[in-house]
Formats: sequence, C-alpha cells, structure tokens
Amino acid sequence: MLDIKQIRENPQLVQERLNTRGGNYDIQPIVELNQQQRELEVKRSQLQARSNEIGKLVGQKVKSGTNPQDPEIQALREEGNSIKATLSELEPQEKELIVKIQELVLALPNLPSDSTPIGKNEEDNVEVRRWGDEYIPQNRNILPHWEIGEKLGILNVERAVKVAQSRFVTLIGTGAALERALIQFMLDRQIAAGYVEVIPPFLVNSASLTATGQLPKFAEESFKCAEDDLWLTPTAEVPVTNLYRGEILAAEDLPIYHCAYTPCFRREAGSYGRDMRGLIRLHQFNKVELVKFVHPSTSFDELEKLVGNAEAILQALKLPYRVIELCTGDLGFSATKTYDLEVWLPSSGKYREISSCSNFVDFQARRAEIRCKEAGKKGTQLVHTLNGSGLAVGRTMAAILENYQQPDGTVQIPEALQPYLGREVL
Repeated sequence: MLDIKQIRENPQLVQERLNTRGGNYDIQPIVELNQQQRELEVKRSQLQARSNEIGKLVGQKVKSGTNPQDPEIQALREEGNSIKATLSELEPQEKELIVKIQELVLALPNLPSDSTPIGKNEEDNVEVRRWGDEYIPQNRNILPHWEIGEKLGILNVERAVKVAQSRFVTLIGTGAALERALIQFMLDRQIAAGYVEVIPPFLVNSASLTATGQLPKFAEESFKCAEDDLWLTPTAEVPVTNLYRGEILAAEDLPIYHCAYTPCFRREAGSYGRDMRGLIRLHQFNKVELVKFVHPSTSFDELEKLVGNAEAILQALKLPYRVIELCTGDLGFSATKTYDLEVWLPSSGKYREISSCSNFVDFQARRAEIRCKEAGKKGTQLVHTLNGSGLAVGRTMAAILENYQQPDGTVQIPEALQPYLGREVL
C-alpha cells in the first residue's frame, strides 16, 4: 500500500510514476478526500479540546461553591452538549472518509523504482543476461514435454480431467518421484544458501491476501472456500509473509530468509486458450518460494542475491535460461522492481518464465503492518519484503523433459538430481 503522506505531499510525482505502469490510475480523489478528512480531524480535535475544557471549568466552579444552576454553568453545559452533538455527527463522517480513502489506496499498485525500465508491456522488458547456451539441445526432433511425458507413462491428463477438470495433471510413477525429487533438491539448495524452511498453512484468510496485494483487486484469480473466510493459497509468498503480520521485529534479527514448499492454486483468469496443454499453466502446481524480510537500506542488494539463489538451481540442473528485467508496464501489482528468470523450452523454441523475483520495498509491509525497531533508537520503521520462486516445480520438470530428451525417446536425469532419484534415465 502506498503511503498516504507521500500521496498528499507529492501528488504529481506519485501520479507520474503510476502513469508509467500504463493503467488508468487517478490519485486526485484520494488527495481531495484526504484533505476533507484532515479538515474534519482538525475540527473534531478542536471541539474535543473545548469539550474537555468545559468539563474542567464546570467541575472547578462547582467545587469552588458555585450553584450548579448558576446561569454561567448552565451556559457552559449547553455549549458542551452542543459540542457533543456535533462530535457525534463528525466522528462517523470521518470514519466513512477513512474507509473510502483506504479502499482507493488499496486499489493502487506500488510505484516502480527509479531503476525500473520504463515501458508499455512485455515487449519493452530488458534482457540482462543469458546462461547455458552450450546446454541448448541440438536435436531438432524434440517432443513437447507433455507428449514425451505421456509416452513415458509418467504424466496423464485425461485421468486428471476426470477427477477435476481441465488444467490439472496426474503424475505417475517416476513422474511423481521426479516432482518430489525436485522439491527436495530445491529446498536443500536454498537451506544451504541460508534460508530457514517453513511449512505454512495452505489455506489463507482474506487479511493475508490483502496484506500481500492479491486482494481486493485480484479476487477472481484465486479459489475461495464457500463457507469460510479462507482461500487456497496462490503462492507461498502469501502465508509466509503473513507469518509476521502485525509484528515489530528487532532490526538486529534482520534479514530473515524463509523458503517454503507449497502447492499453489490459481484460476488463471484471463488466460483462456493459453498453454492449455502441459505443465506451464495449471490450476494446481507445486512451487518452492523464497521470502525475505530485510532492513530498508539493503533491499535492492537483497534482490540481486535473491535472483542469484534462483539462478543457482537452474545452473545446478544445467538448464539454459535468461534473466529479464521487467519494465514498468509489465510489473506486478505489488512490486517496485522485478527480474524474471526464463528457462529454454526447445520444443517451442522459446524462453518461458520459471521464476519471478521482486522487491516490494515497504508496500506489503505497510498493508501487513510489519515493522522493525533498532536498539537504542526511538520509533519503528517498516521492513522491506522480497520474494521469488526457487523454482516453479512443474515448469522445471517440463524443462528437464525437453532439454534432456534423448533421440531414443528416453530422458536423461540431470546429474545433480540423480542422487535424489537413484537413477540416470527416465
């Protein structure tokens, strides 16, 4: 959530930076409502002070022996009653304004960082680097991952559709084992890199989704339980970030690094017809997520380290990829700066996203009220939060099935993964 003080004091700057995102954002109603609310607040404070003053005056006069029916005391009491009547009208008006302001501010995305490239859409994203070109397969007859998976008997879509609906998949035998192996491999690597593993709840409440930015704007993209204030988590970012909601952390305990495996559930609203086959865009998928809580002075350095942690998985598996810096027009709602990692899928001859690493600065922390306090210093400040996939498991499996596909129809298992499976070939 954006800082209302920043909106009030620098409306032109905030509006200009929001405009670079390409959406239709207008902060003028917020500025006007905030002005009205502040005027009401001043008036209410003045009237409350006068009411308190009248109460003291009446008490002092009665205590000094003045008859309670004295005209002066009666006049003071009438003034006090009039003030109380006015306050009873002003207080709900102010609360209503605060609610309206909150609703409007919650609908605003984060401001892009000064270093985020300005652009309209994904066409304006900037390629930062590539890795692993020497590992790109030279075989031109590579089958899409869903076809080789079905041929090997490790992936079945028809039975998953029978159980659920389209955009679900069933993994069988070594397919299920490969999924488990990837999850364990990713967790082991990230724990070795300094992340503390957590297993959070897989159902989250509305407050949690609001804190990380999925609500209220993106409600249609998540699955909600009909009779409870609970949603299936769209990503471990939500429950892990909210573990610290409403807390004041000791600054000396920062940074806090967590990694977590969770199944993720998304409606994929607006993506009808895209990636209907395979493991790229499912309603249910597994992911290992990386979440950081850091001091504000270090968050952009921490973002670069986070990207490196995600890249390390792809490098260990020897999967070709590239790093893309997202432009302002393609930036996620809560992010101020984002790098996407895109893995090479030879069957389509394209790089496809496998991890998105973002710095949210204080945007999520303000919504979640996560602060830190430095020893010996007065007051607190909002922490900065970051997260990234380390990695999306299904997409990693898809990349392995294609990049390690052999001419004889088998799939070589990446060397780093072989100890987890006890075999070299699928």
